[in-house]
Amino acid sequence: MKNKYIDLIEQTFEFPQAEFKLIDDELYFYDVPLLDIIKQYGTPLKITYLPKISSQIQRAKRLFNVAMAKVDYQGEYHYCYCTKSSHFSFVMEEALKNDIHIETSSAFDINLVNELYEQGKISKDVHIICNGFKRPQYIENIAELINNGFVNTIPILDNKEEVDLLETNVTGKCQIGMRIASEEEPMFEFYTSRLGIRYNDIVDFYIKRIKRSKFEVKMLHFFINTGIRDTAHYWNELSKAVNVYCDLKKVCPSLTCLNIGGGFPFRNSLAFSYDYEYISEEIVAQIQQVCNARGIVEPDIFTEFGSFTVAESGATLFSIINQKQQNDRELWYMIDSSFMTTLPDTWGINQRYIMLAINNWDHEYQRVFLGGLTCDSQDFYNSEGRSNAVFLPKLHLDKPQYIGFFNTGAYQESLGGYGGIQHCLTPAPKHILIDRDENGEYFTKLFAKEQSHKSMLKILGY
Repeated sequence: MKNKYIDLIEQTFEFPQAEFKLIDDELYFYDVPLLDIIKQYGTPLKITYLPKISSQIQRAKRLFNVAMAKVDYQGEYHYCYCTKSSHFSFVMEEALKNDIHIETSSAFDINLVNELYEQGKISKDVHIICNGFKRPQYIENIAELINNGFVNTIPILDNKEEVDLLETNVTGKCQIGMRIASEEEPMFEFYTSRLGIRYNDIVDFYIKRIKRSKFEVKMLHFFINTGIRDTAHYWNELSKAVNVYCDLKKVCPSLTCLNIGGGFPFRNSLAFSYDYEYISEEIVAQIQQVCNARGIVEPDIFTEFGSFTVAESGATLFSIINQKQQNDRELWYMIDSSFMTTLPDTWGINQRYIMLAINNWDHEYQRVFLGGLTCDSQDFYNSEGRSNAVFLPKLHLDKPQYIGFFNTGAYQESLGGYGGIQHCLTPAPKHILIDRDENGEYFTKLFAKEQSHKSMLKILGY
């Protein structure tokens, strides 16, 4: 009977896969032996595999450039990194090795940009796309960038009032963009995005308010909250946005860029399926078709991929420290940390991740629930929208059990309040970076120790 954990995985999924393989009953992640990492650093543990960030950026560039070449597209492709996915210095430094641009979301993002410039990581020619609803400090910081010679800083108007604030703070002429308030899918919580300016107002607002001002509209921006998906809704919204671009281009010669935002998904299952090549080619082809039909030169295409850039570089490793049989059907494995603090998306938006045992694949498996250390009823994880348990090897007293959650590199640290107060004062895990040298050998570097009680008590005023 095939009832071992390895049998379950091999019968359920195609395995091994590009980033996962098994050697001597131990899981490898991008050819890195995870059990060796655990033996060196312990658990709970956050890891970031830096080379994956660059490979994702190069992958997207290749997808869009090939798509453009196939149809002789006249515009260019520009990759922006969405900083809010992960602001860490090691992420930014790795991403910036790939000739990219930056998208910001708040006032402190601009301080980050200034710091990168002071360190020589970026030049004043880099495109800085400034999104989000802009409070006065954000406007002031954007204006300071522009006034200091960051010539490709493009504040994206989220509402009509922002142009007045920019006019007050920017000393000379500058480029700006406008964001379209896209319509969401019918089953979404709301029908129209809270961000941006209504479709029907874009051209009229440009003619009446911006055309004779010191601003040069360079970019039109749109984004669907549910991401880039092969649905009639997405293609319809893309077509509407391109038609608005064409309408605006006829009265605004300075307009040359269409920003389609982020939305490329990351792998959250071993059964994940998404045709990135087809989607990229279809986006380029549809933009070109609409522009050709309207007699408009194709725009340069900007994207703002965040999760796609960093999610698959991350993993979070735990130990199973105990099991609890709570009734005839519910067996709990307790991890040595908290899902609510370490992987907040698992309970905040019911995000699923790839979850695998790191060792003991030759053990029989059983159906379990995973519980965190806090005393909160929401601190648990299962694989199917909180309706079914996960499967893991049976525990043996003489063999510790380790598990990993993979592709967790986007948003979790910022949403979990990295370096701050954690729920039930559960400490943030140790965090290490994994990179490769010129010979291709991996090496590790400690980025942060496990959070101490002293740091928490200081924040709390003790």
